[in-house]
Amino acid sequence: MADLTRIFGAEMSPYSVKVRSYFRYKEIPHQWILRNADAQAEYEKLARVPIIPLVVTPDGAALQDSTPIIDRMEELCPEPWIHPADAVARFVSILLEEFGDEWGNKWMFHYRWAREIDQIASAGRLARMRAPKASEEELAKLVMQVRTRMVERVWFVGSNDVTSSQIEASFRETLELLDRHLEGRPYLFGGRPAYGDFGLWGQIYELWTDPTAGALIEGSAPHVLDWVQRMLWPRATGAFESWSTLAPTLMPILKDQVGEQFITWTLANEQALRDGKEEFSVQLGDKVWIQKPQKYHARSLAMLRAKYAAVADKTALDPLLAATGCLAGLRA
Repeated sequence: MADLTRIFGAEMSPYSVKVRSYFRYKEIPHQWILRNADAQAEYEKLARVPIIPLVVTPDGAALQDSTPIIDRMEELCPEPWIHPADAVARFVSILLEEFGDEWGNKWMFHYRWAREIDQIASAGRLARMRAPKASEEELAKLVMQVRTRMVERVWFVGSNDVTSSQIEASFRETLELLDRHLEGRPYLFGGRPAYGDFGLWGQIYELWTDPTAGALIEGSAPHVLDWVQRMLWPRATGAFESWSTLAPTLMPILKDQVGEQFITWTLANEQALRDGKEEFSVQLGDKVWIQKPQKYHARSLAMLRAKYAAVADKTALDPLLAATGCLAGLRA
């Protein structure tokens, strides 16, 4: 196994399955290691921070955080390329990857722990993953512990009595727009998966595996369902499309969800962190959003801004970003 890259992850982690899908597409030899009690000692020896996925390369380098993992692997294994040649499409893909990781995670975490049916299903899966050798009595106790702990943590992604309806409306609206966009194309940017596919897919895949959100996907979004299943083992079937052919159905997602919702929220979150606030509110459309600031997001926003700054020619990109409400959030 010394010549294999190892991925310590979990089936219920959107960031773990995102990285696994990427490795499968790239056909990078790897070993998928479930992070549970059996692998905990080795994981703790290698991990710098207690998050998954943890990727360990054959030379012993340990990588964490799904986006930097993919960025690093792109340097090592550039083919097949996951960035469209079209400069506008390429940055939109980068933007959607961030949107999936940060805003899509709100959908996933909320739906997984907001209702009793999803709580019971998810806590049971997590408990059996963590303690596969436990007795039924031990598992029952662990299920209750997991359920209690996770339900109490929904505030972390901004899910609360004020925002729950907004989170669910955002998911349903994105699902409808995404289904329209994926009609007639296998991936977000054409005939092969792009950077943005992996980030957005990781969250929607997890939503599909849970009862309530899964029923929404299967009942109302057949093209998204096909994409979700296709991305488990993605393969190139054609070329990337140009922005001109993608724009008619991607622009509504960029404007209604990325610009009006995510970018507006991220700027308010950034300001709240600067001001040292314990809670902040921001107007998103006709609703007020209230939550505690998310510290990690400031770091991921900085990485996104660096990628925007690295775009050499923004002549065609900036008017698009301005029209969709995204530009202000990308200028530090």
